[in-house]
Amino acid sequence: MAKYSVTQSAVTQLLADVKGEKIAIPELQRPFVWDSVKVRDLMDSLYKGYPVGYLITWQSLGAKLKGGQIASHQQILIDGQQRITALRAAVAGLPVIDKRYKSIRIRIAFNPITEEFATLTPVLDKNPQWISDISAFFNSTSPLSFARGYLTENPDADEMVFETNLGRLESIKNSQIGIIALADDLDVETVSEIFIRINSKGVPLSSADFAMSKIATYGDRGRNIRKLIDYFCHLAVAPHAFADIQENDHEFAETKYLSAIKWLKDDSEDLYDPAYSDIIRVAGLVGFSRGKASSIVSELSGRDPETRKVDDERIPIAYDRLESSLLQIVNKYNFENFIMTIKAAGFISAGMVNSKNALNFAYALYLRLRADANLSDGERKRIVKRWFVMSMLTGRHSGSFESTWEQDIRRITEQGAANYLKQIEESELSDAFWAVALPAALETTSTVSPFFQTFLAAQVATGARGFLSKAVTVAAMHQQSGDIHHIVPKDYLIKNGYPDRGDYNQVANFALTETAVNIAISNRPPAEYMALVDEQIGSGILRLGEITSRAVLEANLAENAVPSDIRLVTAGSYREFLAERRQLMAATVRDYYSRL
Repeated sequence: MAKYSVTQSAVTQLLADVKGEKIAIPELQRPFVWDSVKVRDLMDSLYKGYPVGYLITWQSLGAKLKGGQIASHQQILIDGQQRITALRAAVAGLPVIDKRYKSIRIRIAFNPITEEFATLTPVLDKNPQWISDISAFFNSTSPLSFARGYLTENPDADEMVFETNLGRLESIKNSQIGIIALADDLDVETVSEIFIRINSKGVPLSSADFAMSKIATYGDRGRNIRKLIDYFCHLAVAPHAFADIQENDHEFAETKYLSAIKWLKDDSEDLYDPAYSDIIRVAGLVGFSRGKASSIVSELSGRDPETRKVDDERIPIAYDRLESSLLQIVNKYNFENFIMTIKAAGFISAGMVNSKNALNFAYALYLRLRADANLSDGERKRIVKRWFVMSMLTGRHSGSFESTWEQDIRRITEQGAANYLKQIEESELSDAFWAVALPAALETTSTVSPFFQTFLAAQVATGARGFLSKAVTVAAMHQQSGDIHHIVPKDYLIKNGYPDRGDYNQVANFALTETAVNIAISNRPPAEYMALVDEQIGSGILRLGEITSRAVLEANLAENAVPSDIRLVTAGSYREFLAERRQLMAATVRDYYSRL
């Protein structure tokens, strides 16, 4: 049985269907990304009878129409938004939204003598041979009067050529555009696969894209909820855009949603800047206990997850739950306190977190635990910190994480977060993990490895100082400037039998160090640079760093998980040094985790 149908629609009918909301185009609420040259080229292709590609639509059950009615069927346009928006701008003369969320007009000019299309410029606007805005012709109540006016201004024009070309221009309104309508019983994953196969660019369409499209079909409320997600993500990265949104999006500015995210205009934190797909995922976990974005599409369509049948009465309830979840997510207190919780675990910069999904689940967990009146604030933060670090160490949110998420949320609900977390720890963070698995995982050259970054987080959380630093902490160097230093210098290793990057760039050979200390060490082997430190401890004359106490030096080596006999490490014992340091690093992480 075919999973789709293929039809043709005239440009004017297509625009009428969009205007009548038979075809929903959620992208109209977002900035138009095409430039005017692409709009010009589209019109030129239609004029010449060239194909402009197929539009792809998908049946949406339960969309809300004007007046509050629920549509039994509405087509969501999932590919072709920019082409439709361009047609609305050039043919219908309707405005588009620019990057500043301001409503602007794109005017395409046409020369009916030379058959050229162009973006309107002041020069062309003054040239009578050009029709300054083709939408004025398309929307003229009397094409004949329009033609007479043109010939009056251009008495030397070849009337036959003019009339022929003007007729071809008018025929654009009847140009046929192909529409591939996907069946409404297809799930999101199947629709996404079909999209990828049809789309010549091979651009994937994610479940979050579908969810955002679905949200926007629920009338004014749906459009503004979608904007809440879009604008929150945009402002998290570009706070200065708030003034543009407030000034130019009057519809959204009049809702309660703008005030909910107003605080972001003064925000400079970048540890967690979620994309709309992240917000969708968190909302799914908080509001629906669902891990898949496609599940939100089903919920918002009124589909009962047990019977798989659509019930219109479920739709407004689903939107209420979605809105409630989103308002929790974008709440200033919730968001900032979650960030502080993660920072308290030592993860103080975005570069330390290589898994956005680990943050997503941790935030959803934080929000769900806030609803537990029996849980103190301290206990809630303890659970969130340990869960986040556990997930970083175990890769819990990689691979087929969505199923894991749903299982975790279900068991957290059944057993309680603390009990379930303890169960995971006993299973996955056993003695064997700390003694064998973690040291083995630290055998890597990747400085973005979650295991190495967790070690650095442990140093941050415990207030560790940089390697051979008296006072400057690892945290301070993360936030300002510090160097990743080779404890056994790279140049020394290369000259002594370790020419491969995979040998000298092991993370077990790295320590965060002040730039001045790094420069002073240069390419000296440990015996030489440690001799300088030993000498200054005796004399008090600073030659490398500022440590002048034996006790401070010993504490510093321990804080950096560096063997106390580092002075004895040579090229010959380098591999033994790496093995020992990995054990020390793993022990540091284990001790840190136990204290969270």
